[in-house]
Order: sequence, then structure tokens, then C-alpha cells
Amino acid sequence: MKLILRLAWIFGLLMGTLGSSPGWAQTDAYPNRPLKLVVPYPPGGFTDILGRLLAERLGHRLGQQVVVENKGGGGSTIGSLVVAKAPADGYTLLIVAPDLAINPSLVAKLPYAIDDFAPITLAAWSPLVVALHPSLKIQTPKELLDYARAKPNALRFASGGNGTGSHLALELFKSKAAVQIIHVPYRGVGPATTDLLGGQVDGMFLQMAVAKRHAAAGKLQAIATPSSSRVQAMADVPTLAETVLPGFEVVPWFGVVAPAGTPTPIVQRLHAELQAILGSQEVKSILSEQGAEAVSVGPEPFARFIRAEVQRWGEVIKQSGVKVD
Repeated sequence: MKLILRLAWIFGLLMGTLGSSPGWAQTDAYPNRPLKLVVPYPPGGFTDILGRLLAERLGHRLGQQVVVENKGGGGSTIGSLVVAKAPADGYTLLIVAPDLAINPSLVAKLPYAIDDFAPITLAAWSPLVVALHPSLKIQTPKELLDYARAKPNALRFASGGNGTGSHLALELFKSKAAVQIIHVPYRGVGPATTDLLGGQVDGMFLQMAVAKRHAAAGKLQAIATPSSSRVQAMADVPTLAETVLPGFEVVPWFGVVAPAGTPTPIVQRLHAELQAILGSQEVKSILSEQGAEAVSVGPEPFARFIRAEVQRWGEVIKQSGVKVD
């Protein structure tokens, strides 16, 4: 989270001046027809929720409908390829998540490159929670590390699948904490959560909105967040960084990109509109209910952030030997 907020602070003044850019006049005729926002995941997940939230409000601000298209599959590669190959005219956009930065190191012969996209804005982040089944009787990060170190490969942690964010968060944790935990991949976060609730697995790096609900019902024990500072939605839950792993941070993020080559004035226009949407109290409240927080980082810092994430997860994947199914 610190990286995201730092980028936003450093470049905030720069991005705030975009509305007066000399190139703005070039977009006077834009848009003159509906836009398409591709969500490279099935309906129902947070990325889909965010996409529909932004599409509806962006349409109102632009005076044109923004149609959401779900093109799931291939760990987001199918939908991403559609946008990478689309005309660079500002009428086809893509919601992106950490998969955008993970796939270059994970997917052999990826049919597109990071440079095939023009970053527009980093839109939101949604923290994870280290959630355990209550039967373990583990209540603190230190107890978790002590247990894992005393009993190598005794713990079984679920994920939404090989190479997913929850899996790589676990691999990074194992590496930094020098512990051995068995990874149990599922075909989606839903089935993984079901088995965690049933005690078939011991723990998981789980989305906060889900973890908070089940922790409140006593079905899960939320012992830590892998963010750099405590999250307001679960302020009583400590971070791994403050307790056992200084500097540890894994924060799922979400943003909007367009095909590479999209005219700069259009990218600037879209960022300004999305910035206004994400800054509204209504949108902030809706995202907070989902366990997420709105952010707005402009095209240049977002591009730098993506490149840093590509390098970071590439190192984790190489070290851990993670492979997709």
C-alpha cells in the first residue's frame, strides 16, 4: 500500500494538471459512440464489480454508454489479448489486476506483452487476510510462524489456483519466513474458501471482504494482513510487517488500461474522468463495503508500478518454481 500511496503523492500534482493539457482540444469529438470495457474474468468477482461500477459512471461522464464484456479464461489472457489487439482509439478498455504483471513470467508464449497496453489509472486495491480455520487454535502471526517452523509441511494452505494472487502471496510468505507449507490449489477462490470453512485445509490468503464476514461469524480466524499498514475495515488485525516480517507487503491491485498507441489526450481524458469517479464519496463507500479502497494513480506512475510488479513477481515465480496447470 505504501508504494501505491507514495506514487499517488509524488505524481498527484502532475496528474492534477492534465485537464489543462494543450492536447485536450484534440479529444473534442471523443467519444462519439459507445465504449467497451473488457473484464478478463467471469462475472461476480471483485474485478467484475469494479468494472461495472466504473463503466456506469464513466458512461454518464462521457455521455456515451460503456458496455462491460466479460471474457474470462486463461488467467485473464483471453480478455487481455482482445484489448491488446483492439484499435488504439480509446473505445476499448481493459480492467487489469496483478495477473497482468504475473503472466509474463508464468505463461509460456504469452500472446501479448506489457508494452501492448497504455496504462490509464490505478483504480483500487483490495487487501488480503491470512485466514485460518479455528480448529488450529492459532491466533497470532508469531504463533503461526512458530507452528510452521516446528512442524514443516504440516500446514495446508489453499489458493484459487496455481499462479493466482493467493498462491503467490503464500509463496512469498514461505520464502520470507523460511517455512514449509503445503500449497493446495483449487479451481477458483470459491471452492478454496468452502474447503477452508469446512476444515479440509488449514489456511489461505483470502480476500478481506470474504474473510471479514466469516471471521465475524466465528468460522475463520483472521490473524494478519499482508499490507504495509493496518486496514481500516479490520483495524484490530495486525500486519505481518509489524509483527513478524518487517517490510512484507502483498496488495492486490486493480486498474484500467487501453491498447498501446491510444492518443495521449484520450488517455489523459479517461484518467481525469476516472479520477473524479474514484474520488467520489459514493464510490469510496461502495468499494469499502467490498473490502477495497479507491486510489487514483495516473498513467506514468501506473506504468512504472506495473513494471516493478512484473519484476517482483518474476523473481518470486523463478525462486518458487511455480507453474500453471
